[in-house]
Amino acid sequence: MRKIAIVGAGQSGLQLGLGLLDKGYDITILSNKTPDEIRQGKVMSSQCMFHTALQTERDLGLNFWEEHCPGVEGISFALVDPASGERAFKWSARLERYAQSVDQRVKMPYWLEEFQRRGGKFVLQDVGLNELEHLADEYELVLLAAGKGEVVKEFVRDAERSTFDKPQRALALTYVNGMKPISPYSRVGFNIIPGVGEYFCFPALTVNGPCDIMVFEGIPNGPMDCWAEVKTPEEHLNKSLEILKEHLPWEYERCQDVTLTDNGGYLAGRFPPTVRKPVMTLASGKKIFGMADALVVNDPLTGQGSNNAAKCSKVYFDAILAHGNQAFTQDWMESTFEKYWSYAEKVVSWTNSLLVPPQPHVVELLGAASQNHNLASQIVNNFDDPRNFSPWWFDENAAKELLETDQVSQVA
Repeated sequence: MRKIAIVGAGQSGLQLGLGLLDKGYDITILSNKTPDEIRQGKVMSSQCMFHTALQTERDLGLNFWEEHCPGVEGISFALVDPASGERAFKWSARLERYAQSVDQRVKMPYWLEEFQRRGGKFVLQDVGLNELEHLADEYELVLLAAGKGEVVKEFVRDAERSTFDKPQRALALTYVNGMKPISPYSRVGFNIIPGVGEYFCFPALTVNGPCDIMVFEGIPNGPMDCWAEVKTPEEHLNKSLEILKEHLPWEYERCQDVTLTDNGGYLAGRFPPTVRKPVMTLASGKKIFGMADALVVNDPLTGQGSNNAAKCSKVYFDAILAHGNQAFTQDWMESTFEKYWSYAEKVVSWTNSLLVPPQPHVVELLGAASQNHNLASQIVNNFDDPRNFSPWWFDENAAKELLETDQVSQVA
């Protein structure tokens, strides 16, 4: 029975640990929070997961909330005209298969308890370099799946793959009850405000039931970069509503009766999108293998974080099973990460393209989608697999050819 330790009890680490545990591996998961501390803490992310990522959970029998979590049935886009403050265009399209968002304060504690029920070992511990040395002595493979903390910074930043070295957005989340639903189907309501930032919202399941999540992405030093002085839950909700009232009155209209879901239902911060090299070499020479957010930190603008984590977990799961009893060498670690990067690279490129002023052909594509349902459907369904945006999202000539030939096909 192979012994593997996973540092971090989030989407990727727990999903991988539960999957390997069911295959007979000896798995230990380490985290610095108990399940109850996670449940009673603040929200950690917005985590809208699309079909393929959800399927990786279903395949492992981990989709415990599927019947209770509100479905996200589509996505809408609106571009605000800076001169008038009105929408230059708006459109929406259905997802072929629904998305869902389960608050990590709901999912992760239950998964961690399920991991222990199935025979996995849980260790409550802060893990630094000394602890990693001890783990590397005891286990055949040590994976670092924590996206935050000082130890993550020990993975070397990959300068060739990291476009930015500073935060590109001031970020805020607000979990609310009482938002007016959108008809005729639920959706991610995505709004782009040039020079200000982006706002999107969608239904979710939180610690006290169904809710909506408001996500604010403010351009640094712009009018939506306004969270530094917000100290209390009430102030956070009021600031959220102030932003909507000033910049997105049609969204403000949906929020006349909203309240925070709970005193932990808000978050603000910022971080630079970063790609790191996958192997950490300890002072002893032993190797630690990173995964998911420890290595590829994507801005939440495109809602891909938990999707990336689930898909990374699947790649690593398959690679570990296929590796049998062979040693987990640095070459194996690097080749396994490259399998994941073959997917994540396009996700990062697509997200990064929306963090800078959009190319004219991208604006043209988004505008054309308001007149072309097939194009709208393809854009919306590509959130499930952003590799399908290539080449036309990234290449002006490919976009022009797509629009001229009008050969946009529905996603299968």
